[in-house]
Amino acid sequence: MATNKVIISCAITGSIHTPSMSPYLPVTAAEIADSALGAAEAGAAIVHLHARDPVDGHPVHTPEDFTPFLEVIKQRSDVVVNITTGASPYMPVEYRVKPAETLQPEVASLNMGSMNFGLFPMLKRFKEFKHAWEPEMLEASYDLVFRNSFKDIRYALDTLNKTGTRYEFECYDTAHLHNLYYFWQEGLVEGPLFIQTCFGLLGGIGSHPDEVMHMKRTADRLFGDNYRWSVLAAGAAQMKVAAMAASMGGHVRVGLEDSLWLGKGELAQTNAAQVTRVRQIIEGLGLSIATPDEARDILSLKGGDKVAF
Repeated sequence: MATNKVIISCAITGSIHTPSMSPYLPVTAAEIADSALGAAEAGAAIVHLHARDPVDGHPVHTPEDFTPFLEVIKQRSDVVVNITTGASPYMPVEYRVKPAETLQPEVASLNMGSMNFGLFPMLKRFKEFKHAWEPEMLEASYDLVFRNSFKDIRYALDTLNKTGTRYEFECYDTAHLHNLYYFWQEGLVEGPLFIQTCFGLLGGIGSHPDEVMHMKRTADRLFGDNYRWSVLAAGAAQMKVAAMAASMGGHVRVGLEDSLWLGKGELAQTNAAQVTRVRQIIEGLGLSIATPDEARDILSLKGGDKVAF
């Protein structure tokens, strides 16, 4: 494993934020590709990707939705591609897994448990929307359980293990770490596990330093040296939690999926701006960022020449 190397992942667009919230949110395939390439040039070793309808920006999730920007990214960069299987909490697992099953990326995200997924508080901050689906989606989350049952997770693992794709295990609470431990003990996933502990989303664990430490201690106890730790935090906590994790030997995720902001009251105009900011934090701690190939080594990935796009 590379010494003092921090992997920066960048989540380019996601499915939570809507186009009316920021004019800088990538929506079209060209925008997603350009934003991912900019993030890679700024220092991201991994780009975490969702797809959107190019007209109104709502989340879409077929392999054909991903192909236009994946081909551009692969032609122009050696960045590690991570395709979401979280997609949108309103989609069934079979649909959510299909792009990763078809395109066989080096990494796919995998949510490790069911949870309440409260996006509706954003209706207090954002009042005007360009598209009817935006406030409807946010309001519907008041009565939303993002389903990731043991059966659902097993389906994803059985489907994707045969492709050689490895996982960004998204854990929004300590129970999700225990769920992952179960699948690890069953031999359905292998180390080194890439565990993304997620903070600050309503329905999951908060973003206080005590909660970050609690997740880290729990992962240490369960997995010992068999995992690589990364963090993401929603909204204003993004850089604070990233700084804390990097100082403790962890990896970090930033991007417009997780936060639209660069600082208080300042929208991030690009994903690259957030990557640049967190890179400054990392290098200010005397650490170095990992290149894509170093990330492949740290996470034991199959290599960019073994994907299906």
